[in-house]
Amino acid sequence: MDEVKENSEIILNIDGNTQRIYSIKKCLDTYALIEIYLGNEKFTNYLEEDFVINDLILAEFYGVMLKNYGRNEADIWFNKLEEYSVSVDREILKEAVKFRQENKRKDLSFFDAVGYIFSLKNNYKFVTGDKEFEHMINVEFKKK
Repeated sequence: MDEVKENSEIILNIDGNTQRIYSIKKCLDTYALIEIYLGNEKFTNYLEEDFVINDLILAEFYGVMLKNYGRNEADIWFNKLEEYSVSVDREILKEAVKFRQENKRKDLSFFDAVGYIFSLKNNYKFVTGDKEFEHMINVEFKKK
């Protein structure tokens, strides 16, 4: 059996028969990362799935960890998660600013807007528990 991963698709070759299985990669936001750090079982399973974190979310997470749990914990978790971190294209940053302006009643942070637009553009599910995203498309919403 051969397995080839292509973006959000897994292609299995079993005895010459090709099967495509679609799996949607997750993009975890800071809310989800903090819940993982706290050991919330509703979120810790994401560590066993195919996920990414963009650089801005990782930076925001580091800041929250530094403020609430100290430099040592922040550094440990930054190092643990940085291999899953990917850079954000400037066009996505620009679109995130527009999205935030268009949704100013929701009071979204810049980091959240970037995470959401990044997820949309890359066909990832945006995993969050932030109430502002509860009924938005392409969101996997989880409460604590």
